[in-house]
Amino acid sequence: MTQKTRDSAAQGESQAAEVTAALLVIGDEILSGRTKDKNIGYVAEYLTALGIDLEEVRVVPDIEAEIVAALDALRQRYTYVFTTGGIGPTHDDITADAVAKAFGVPLDRDERAVALIAERVGVANLNEARLRMARIPRGADLVQNPVSKAPGFWIGNVIVMAGIPAVMQAMLDEVAPKLRTGVKLLSESVRADLREGDIGTELGAVAKAHPDVMIGSYPFTDDQGGPNTNLVVRGRDPQKLAAARSAVERMLAQVRAALAAQQAT
Repeated sequence: MTQKTRDSAAQGESQAAEVTAALLVIGDEILSGRTKDKNIGYVAEYLTALGIDLEEVRVVPDIEAEIVAALDALRQRYTYVFTTGGIGPTHDDITADAVAKAFGVPLDRDERAVALIAERVGVANLNEARLRMARIPRGADLVQNPVSKAPGFWIGNVIVMAGIPAVMQAMLDEVAPKLRTGVKLLSESVRADLREGDIGTELGAVAKAHPDVMIGSYPFTDDQGGPNTNLVVRGRDPQKLAAARSAVERMLAQVRAALAAQQAT
């Protein structure tokens, strides 16, 4: 079980500095299990390192209405929406169509994109399938693809990337310098050497006393095969983070002492 706290005071303190994001994963192959997603964890770590909080991930099928609905919801709520998948050459690659519909703009064959694809495959090989990848919502900026040339695009606060991990990662590198970033979220870990159930009540009290940080509890099996718990303290203010960590360590020492006393009787 995971215990976390983030109250309105913490949100108010960091509101000016906080930059948020959602990731929209598009593709029937992900939902069916035929393709295992390799992008969510990468994007989460990448954005965290930039000072951008990835706060939601959704997975939707290759259905235009579902993609549009998700985009409309997410782009109103977060600073950025990143999408992966659905910009290839086949009939079910409909992300560009859905994004154009969500923004109410035409979907054009973009000559900039055509030129990039031609650079990769040659003008003589620009068949209809490849030209599908040059369809870009009007007014969007291209996201360069140094791996295979067919670009993604950026319109409003929505950044559309390929689903192939190597290409997605390259596209993320391309857009990163242009992203607005916030104060980085700091994180410290404390190994409890106790079961999660031993510290649940006490940890809740610590979390309540330190509302400006987030405290997560993550059970695991240690090297000796026994149950253990990692406690992770996260926050943007170094002093408040240090105070919360100290409180966690004091709480753990008190619980260990109490358990030892019980075992001694």
